[in-house]
Amino acid sequence: MRVPRTLLLYGAVCLPLAMRAASVSGAAESGVPARPHVVFVVADDLGYADVGFMGAKEIRTPQLDKLAAGGAILDAFYVQPVCSPTRAALMTGRYPTRTGVYTIVRPNAPWGLPLHERTLADALREAGYHTAICGKWHLGEFQPEYRPTRRGFDQQYGHFFGALDYFTKLRDGQRDWYRNDQPSADDGYTTHLLAREACRIVRERPKDKPLFLYVPFNAVHGPYQVPDSYVQPYSQFTGTRQKYAGMIAAMDEAVGQIVETLDDTGIRQQTLIVFTSDNGGPSPGKITDNGPLRAGKGTIHEGGARVCAFAHWPNQIKPGTRVTEPIHIVDWFPTLVTLAGGSLEQKLPLDGLNVWDTIAHGAKSPHDAILLCASPSRAAVRAGDWKLVFTAAGQDAEQSAEESAQPAAKRKRGKRIQTAKSAVEQLQLYNLATDIGEQHDRAADEPHRVTELRARLGQFLNDAVRPGNEQ
Repeated sequence: MRVPRTLLLYGAVCLPLAMRAASVSGAAESGVPARPHVVFVVADDLGYADVGFMGAKEIRTPQLDKLAAGGAILDAFYVQPVCSPTRAALMTGRYPTRTGVYTIVRPNAPWGLPLHERTLADALREAGYHTAICGKWHLGEFQPEYRPTRRGFDQQYGHFFGALDYFTKLRDGQRDWYRNDQPSADDGYTTHLLAREACRIVRERPKDKPLFLYVPFNAVHGPYQVPDSYVQPYSQFTGTRQKYAGMIAAMDEAVGQIVETLDDTGIRQQTLIVFTSDNGGPSPGKITDNGPLRAGKGTIHEGGARVCAFAHWPNQIKPGTRVTEPIHIVDWFPTLVTLAGGSLEQKLPLDGLNVWDTIAHGAKSPHDAILLCASPSRAAVRAGDWKLVFTAAGQDAEQSAEESAQPAAKRKRGKRIQTAKSAVEQLQLYNLATDIGEQHDRAADEPHRVTELRARLGQFLNDAVRPGNEQ
């Protein structure tokens, strides 16, 4: 029987469409989700146990808790001990041993995230995403090439430095507030401004592209400032702790506003929301609460680099999930780019691994080991439940964030003194399964494990580059 030409034309058009639909359907059935919108929220200096989903009883975070309960709490999520290195690791998927960003990039410092690095925003924009940052950049601004709109972001709003005044936007006498890398005169409390802009971007985003919205709040980093209305519910606290609690409440409210806008615009179900702190809480026990973890910001102990975090994506991440497998912030680069359908082919090798199956399907961590590195002379490696902490002579394993904030001349004097000391290694070994607080050094009991982990750490540190501010 002869087939009419109109039917042949119909089949020629419809068959490819049907095959494409079957392909998409098959991908969904196989557990590979369609590429999402991404909202990636970073808190600054937030204590591990200062949110409800990690056990806080007195500080209330209902918006964050709701998202965490509806997704996966990342119970062994690691970052870098201070601000800029964590942001560099997220943006590149690479440890500081490769980028040279071991420490904070200070205002007007003549360095930043190296320009040859491919950023997460670059990769997602190449994959067809609209990319925006609302908040703290902290990866260099002394030349235009280092600023966000030159590093893959279609839109920028917020600040380049850290520790700015929440109301005046001043840092060391310099106003630090920008829109698309140009000075902005916007007035108001920074947390409120960032939430308002994030919501505007969600509403006004290009409708023909998925969205990557990066929201690195300056909250709850000092100076400790918040409108009085947020402090009043926390009369049980005094002084800085009270203001800090109010700042958390304001940030929690801001996250809720962003989520509400995702709902209002009809894209909530297609949005992956990630939340993390950039490092552990500073001054634990005085200002912040890092729970059972040892020490705080600036250290390579758990209190400095293990943080509260979650991932939330309706119908893709099972509510009530708790991921105990170790994950590092470098892993989000390959994970997000893969989910976005982008390419991981690049000249510079990645340290991060795709952890989607670990988060969404309960798989083991793809890592044999994870590096925690404050510098080549102060680092740690976690492999399974075991963690080896390494410090060179003259380096304090619990170096404080305050020390890292000392004037450059004072830090250089300290460095000269340290390098004059005998180069003797200090090695501590902990079993985090039974000793999350790192109170019992097992190095003497497990010499073979120490040798094994020291060799693995040596592999990580073997080709470590010099700090970016010394190159």
